Amino acid sequence: MKIFHLNYPNLMKPEEALGPLSMAIGFFDGVHKGHQKVIGEAIGKARELGVKSAVMTFDPHPSLVLGGRKEEVFYITPLQQKMEILQDMGVDVCFIVRFTSRFAQLLPEEFIENFIEGLEVVHVTAGFDFSFGAKGQGTMELMERQSGGRFGVSIISKQEDGMEKISSTRIRSHLKAGEIEEVCRLSGRPFKVSGTVINGDKRGRTIGFPTANVLPDSGTFIPGRGVYAVRLHVQGKTYEGVCNVGYKPTFNDPNLKQLTIEVNIFDFDKDIYGERVTVDWHKRIRDEQKFSGIDELKAQIEKDKQEAIRFFAE
Repeated sequence: MKIFHLNYPNLMKPEEALGPLSMAIGFFDGVHKGHQKVIGEAIGKARELGVKSAVMTFDPHPSLVLGGRKEEVFYITPLQQKMEILQDMGVDVCFIVRFTSRFAQLLPEEFIENFIEGLEVVHVTAGFDFSFGAKGQGTMELMERQSGGRFGVSIISKQEDGMEKISSTRIRSHLKAGEIEEVCRLSGRPFKVSGTVINGDKRGRTIGFPTANVLPDSGTFIPGRGVYAVRLHVQGKTYEGVCNVGYKPTFNDPNLKQLTIEVNIFDFDKDIYGERVTVDWHKRIRDEQKFSGIDELKAQIEKDKQEAIRFFAE
């Protein structure tokens, strides 16, 4: 997949000619089943028309510009992970448009002129609620009217699961609650967190359960506190394990709120400090809890491990 960064008004076209495109447009945080329907339609149209498939997404999140948010935005799929998913889906080209205050002021007609027709897009696909242009005035119905037969338009209807819309907001709610199975189901794949293994307090190895302390990439959404069955990818290999997200209440001062992600990797004894890893989250085992002592904690960790082993064996 070829990736191009576009910026209004200075860089609105890629450095090379790409020919006609069938393009899906959206922010696509999470690239969940609803998003996959939109992108899949664009890929299907590309095959039908004999052109390349494309996706247009935006960076950073529009709320940082439009809502005046100063705090960090946490993404379900950070940009690099989003690119990897799109590539796996078979997308040929991805445009990452820099979302700035100037870009946000574009009239809908100007957006169409520069970012649809200007990119030789012959077919546009987006969700029914996608909006574009200043103050979100542009709708897909307007896109259809403005096309004038110069490009085709597909509008994907609301995608539901359990009578409720599949959305990034819904997935974030499940993540906060630690309902990882729901997240995986709505996404069609395990939830992933990438990061770097850093030095921890090394207490795990003293009780027979050494852990990898993972510092997640900046802006990554972390599931709610609890214990999970996970797979960890490191150095080109995949291992099963149990992950604890929380504040380690058995050992730590309750007033010290330092969230940690610690993975007990099964049958693993390598030194991986400084390594890049990706954690796939599959199942929530239990809430984080405080134990009366180390023996009780060790017994529970062993139970968690056996439950994870059973889950992965199914």
